[in-house]
Amino acid sequence: MPEQRTIIVTGCSSGIGAYCARALKNEGWRVFATVRRQEDLAALEADGLEALLLDYTRTETITALVDAVKRRSGGRIDALFNNGAYGQPGAVEDLSTDVLRLQFETNFFGWHELTRQVIPLMRAQGHGRIVNCSSILGLLPYRFRGAYTASKYALEGLTVTLRMELQGSGIEVSLIEPGPIASQFTANALAAIQAHVDIEGSAHAVEYRRQLRRLDGRGPINRHKLGPEAVHRVLNHALTSPRPKPHYLVTRPAKQGAFLKRLLPAALFYRLMRRLD
Repeated sequence: MPEQRTIIVTGCSSGIGAYCARALKNEGWRVFATVRRQEDLAALEADGLEALLLDYTRTETITALVDAVKRRSGGRIDALFNNGAYGQPGAVEDLSTDVLRLQFETNFFGWHELTRQVIPLMRAQGHGRIVNCSSILGLLPYRFRGAYTASKYALEGLTVTLRMELQGSGIEVSLIEPGPIASQFTANALAAIQAHVDIEGSAHAVEYRRQLRRLDGRGPINRHKLGPEAVHRVLNHALTSPRPKPHYLVTRPAKQGAFLKRLLPAALFYRLMRRLD
């Protein structure tokens, strides 16, 4: 009987991570699901997941996670799904460098540190899958999402480079690029803008107030938003296909946006993007 495949899934307190961790367990994976807060462990453990703490901004928790998984699995890590992230809204001019740095610590540098700690184990066993949950905003710009967009653009560049460097090692690397997905992402973005942006003191105050109405649920419903199961479908392919794709676009807006960026002259494309809410 073959050994059970093991995977680390990060950001499992809600949304994409929570859904994918449970779905992968049901498909036979041994899932090590991470959260930042102690109080989020119990719900995962109740569903039979091996729940562990991880804060991407604290290297010691990354090392502790990898050590714990190695002990429990006998050194076997078949796959890593980097997913835990948040989006810091705000005009570029309104975000301090410290706020931008924090966005990168969570969405980029922590992912890099976890990935590089896992790669030696995958090299030793001769195989592995690394899947990074990016965003369509890693390919397209979007007003008032400069910090998040920048972190995802950086992630895209790092990931595709890693994919090329690992060719022939038995380790496959893929990016998932979702558009709108139902999760706690919007609620977390609302908290981030309120914490780090001087809304009333900004030249963009009117626009911020409109954005806040959308973030707190008073705006129109996005009819193109899909559930996290849409991400799980492509994650499953990235983890199990003999030839996983480098990029997996998820949702109609993501696919349409990527197509239009290739098709349209840059000036026209950016004018169209400027009109999006």
